Amino acid sequence: MDIKEKEIIGKSIKFYIEDDGKEVARAYLYIIKNELHKEPYGLMEDVFVDESERGKGLGSKIVKHLIKQAKEKGCYKLVCTSRYTKPKVHELYLKFGFKEHGKEFRIDF
Repeated sequence: MDIKEKEIIGKSIKFYIEDDGKEVARAYLYIIKNELHKEPYGLMEDVFVDESERGKGLGSKIVKHLIKQAKEKGCYKLVCTSRYTKPKVHELYLKFGFKEHGKEFRIDF
């Protein structure tokens, strides 16, 4: 049997906050479709707040906005990943209702 290929088009949205023209916070929402569900799911990726702006609520603001947008875009779930070395990020995600669900495996090319 041969492996066949079918391209599924997704969408990505970058949310960001600027201060005096400098990007100080960002997060990406990837909207992904597959044939297992009628609705797409969301992947939150690359959440970042500039070191000089941390502790001011920008991370919470951008994550909250991204969650709202994922719901409005009809996502049935939103997933994200975080490194073990980022406990403050984990606290933020838990605060917004995320739950630890699995383990991430990765291969870099």
